[in-house]
Amino acid sequence: MPARAQDVPVKFQLDWRFEGPAALFLVPEAKGYFKAEKLAVTVDAGNGSGGTVTRVASGAYDMGFADLAALMEFQANNPTAPKPVAVMMVYNDTPAAVLALKKSGIKTPADLKGKKLGAPVFDAGRKAWPIFAKANGIADVTWTAMDPSLRETMLVRGDIDAITGFSFTSLLNLEARGVKTEDIVVLPYPSFGVKLYGNAIIVSDAFLKKNPEAVRGFLRAFTKGMKDVIADPKAAIATVKARDGLVDVALEERRLKLALDATVLTPNAKAEGFGNISAPRLSLMGSQVSDAFATKARVDSATIWNGAFLPPAADRDIFKVAKK
Repeated sequence: MPARAQDVPVKFQLDWRFEGPAALFLVPEAKGYFKAEKLAVTVDAGNGSGGTVTRVASGAYDMGFADLAALMEFQANNPTAPKPVAVMMVYNDTPAAVLALKKSGIKTPADLKGKKLGAPVFDAGRKAWPIFAKANGIADVTWTAMDPSLRETMLVRGDIDAITGFSFTSLLNLEARGVKTEDIVVLPYPSFGVKLYGNAIIVSDAFLKKNPEAVRGFLRAFTKGMKDVIADPKAAIATVKARDGLVDVALEERRLKLALDATVLTPNAKAEGFGNISAPRLSLMGSQVSDAFATKARVDSATIWNGAFLPPAADRDIFKVAKK
């Protein structure tokens, strides 16, 4: 009998822990969609988009899930390093947001003038703050840095007036600290003039050149899994629970739904086609990131994105999926 071709091993790193949104990658793994594409995919937790980009660039991981701004920053600050590239947009709208408590009197971006804000130094919303501030005419804010685990606690204690974070993470973290939903103010960046992209699937330059068909197969399997996640979030969270038995199923199902509504199932994603990007919007984001992040070189949007490996548009139409 002829020897069967070996499945292509793919080391994949998430941007964060095994929480609700991790189901986007754990579902196609659990259902054998990657295997059907002759891929042996291992999905590992991450500790921030910056780390994921660095590890994919170094070859420690073949592919990953990371904030597009972090990819832009890495490329612009490391012009001679291997260049990972984004091959599929997942969070068409950044989940970055400003969150405050209603009792602070903060209702709009204008109310943030002169306030004390807090976030980890690597937080996507904090790094993109100059873009948000410019779009809304905000000046004179003071920043406090802290570990991610203390961000919401410091807001509840009143040490700071507002925080930046992913909307679907910080909102639930505040609720977990006893704050009622109706007492929380959320100012999503996309709702206030900041049209940044969020997280994308990225791939190392070396892996892409060596295994182009594997990348195509990965994106096909991921898209199939995405439709399953949208159709049945409750079942999707079971795959997360299987990877981390300590997760709160109800909490992570809610987090997943919030993430889908805020970043995936959006008007921008529908207009551009799930998985795809708008070239002018990408170019504008590159310019904004260059200025806000004070990168060593200007971001070259032409080296950030390669949409040649996407499944056909009809196969990526996730807006027709029937939900349970």
